[in-house]
Amino acid sequence: MSDDLNWHVEEACFNAWPSPREVLHGGWLMRFSGGSIRRTNSVNPLRGPRAEPAGVIEAAEKLYTSLSRDSIFRVPTIAAEMEALLVERGYDFEGGSTVLHCDLRSRKPAKNAAAELSREMTPGWSRECKRIAEWSDADHSVFTDMVASIVVPKAFTSITVDGKIVAKAYGAISNGLLVLESVATDPDYRKRGYGQRAVGTLLDWAKEEGAVAACLQVITDNVPARALYVSLGFTRELHSYHYRRKPY
Repeated sequence: MSDDLNWHVEEACFNAWPSPREVLHGGWLMRFSGGSIRRTNSVNPLRGPRAEPAGVIEAAEKLYTSLSRDSIFRVPTIAAEMEALLVERGYDFEGGSTVLHCDLRSRKPAKNAAAELSREMTPGWSRECKRIAEWSDADHSVFTDMVASIVVPKAFTSITVDGKIVAKAYGAISNGLLVLESVATDPDYRKRGYGQRAVGTLLDWAKEEGAVAACLQVITDNVPARALYVSLGFTRELHSYHYRRKPY
């Protein structure tokens, strides 16, 4: 069951943060969104039989090189057969993250004020997302295209203070599982419960939509973020992952 849950989460995360440009290769998913966001510009293992790592690495390197991009592999602990060869070939370690899980079936509606919720990304949410994340125009454009390609149900929450959005998040529901994404609070407004409200509203929305659980991916050493998620019920740690990069 645990392995099934891990792969269920992996698949849901792909659906919640899709890449408009992808290639399937022998049980591996190669993603080519452009920009600097690794998740949609990396090679990922899929559930089930997978082709041998050496051939996959060679095929991926040819494709990424043809696009003048770094070759990046995402290595989850549930499918780490690529790791040794990547290290041998000089790929550098980046970005360790942990996947957290929350059971929504016993969740009670949040007691604090709900955040604003929209079923589509509004221009204001998009603009303030770029500002808070400090994205370049190119990365923001890639993010906008990615959001537009989400097919499963999604929602966006925000907290507005002094006329501007100071905390935001979005979530997408895939096969009964809410995936939380893009959770962030303006640095000048942190430690005021705004992030908790933005996420809590999404959890309540997802439960009303029939979701039975939620998951998210958090940077492993981000202590404040992990404390926030524990307070919201994300007490179960699933698998972890990191990236391996070889510069173009």
